[in-house]
Amino acid sequence: MKKIIKGASIVTEAEVFKADVLIDGEVIEAISEGLECPDAEVIDAEGKLLLPGAVDVHTHMDLDVGFTRSCDSWESGTIAAACGGTTTIVDHMAFAAADVPLMYQVEEYHKLADGNAVIDYGFHGVLQLMSDEKLSEMRRLSRSEGITSWKAYMTYGDNMIDDEWLFKIMKVASDEGLVIPAHCENDALVEVTKAELGAKGLVQAKYHPKARPALAEAEAVSRLLYIAKEAGEAPAYVVHLSSAEGLLEVSKARQLGQKHFGVETCPQYLALTDAAYEDDSEGLKAIMSPPLRKQKDIDALWEALGREGLIDVIATDHCPFTFVEQKQMGREDFRKCPNGAPGVEERLSVIYSEGVAKGRISLTQMVKYLCTEPAKIFGLYPKKGAIIPGADADFVIMDPNAKHVLTIADMHGANDYTCYEGMELTGRIEKVYSRGELIVDNNEFLGGRGRGRYLRRGTSSLVK
Repeated sequence: MKKIIKGASIVTEAEVFKADVLIDGEVIEAISEGLECPDAEVIDAEGKLLLPGAVDVHTHMDLDVGFTRSCDSWESGTIAAACGGTTTIVDHMAFAAADVPLMYQVEEYHKLADGNAVIDYGFHGVLQLMSDEKLSEMRRLSRSEGITSWKAYMTYGDNMIDDEWLFKIMKVASDEGLVIPAHCENDALVEVTKAELGAKGLVQAKYHPKARPALAEAEAVSRLLYIAKEAGEAPAYVVHLSSAEGLLEVSKARQLGQKHFGVETCPQYLALTDAAYEDDSEGLKAIMSPPLRKQKDIDALWEALGREGLIDVIATDHCPFTFVEQKQMGREDFRKCPNGAPGVEERLSVIYSEGVAKGRISLTQMVKYLCTEPAKIFGLYPKKGAIIPGADADFVIMDPNAKHVLTIADMHGANDYTCYEGMELTGRIEKVYSRGELIVDNNEFLGGRGRGRYLRRGTSSLVK
């Protein structure tokens, strides 16, 4: 059955305009004023915003971190995403338990996601324990599986990618048109500082940000971008940028003319400060890497988002662990606390309220950072992240003026807390459509388990 969404203000990355949208099955058929179709279901969206379904390119569903797993399954986590207005995710794979082929993790992630995810999804590969054979396999899997991005960690012990292998990986990425997302922290600065804090008995949650200083991020961002540039302007992608110092390195690279890289930040680095760590118990909720920073960092990141050209994407790094059980592993020593926090359901609401409603960014900028640009960078555009004929009929209908308080009691994931508990928000998601199907109606999930489809991704907009 066809559907017509009538009367909404359509928001794209370029403009806001009034028009109707005709949906034929799973795709957008037409966009125009005064559309009529006698047999179509009419959806009245007068006075509401119509946004593309949001695209979150940084999640960690059911992530195995060695000593525990993130608490959201692919079903519960994608239900949370859907209720937060996200209709597509690209998930970062976990490290493998041993030196196995890259295909091993691809197969494991299909077992976790296929038949469970309720929205469409893709995978970022993960690189560790590198060899020439793995470089060749990365080339093959990018073609056969449509995995056109491969994560490199510049910290995390034996699983980190050193500069030699990072350069080799970047050269392959440049040749093959692959994106290399990178976790940017200087491993030596982090590990030595953590050890020194431990030796002094400074292991409460409040010392977590001291163990992972902003300069550790900044140095690694700079090094990543220089290596990518020398490797033929390989398409690098900085994940979860958190600091003014890191942003400065991005700005330097942009000013020097480097173009083929992307930068991501997250809602937690735009709305929360390291004051969250002051309570030794509650502070465990915000143990994540990189850590929350200062208000000056929040201000710098928002200013960059308002100007455009420095940051490309707002993703989440959704990686939830329960407070009552899993986070308590760090009760006596923050270094033993699993790193990560929830965010996939909160993202759109927090960014609209903190960004658009407060005049820090425009509606079109919000759609660019949450929908269109992530889809372009990770090879999903124009099927995802856009309201254009032929695109998938993924939509969010939002009341821009409604007020509500964000609380865990109204949320849908498996976690038992949100870092944004009690935040008063402007703007409320009313309906979410995925490929033409109404899957969320006034915070009630209506979709079915396993309806999500695996997405083989194409070429990135970062490729020369």
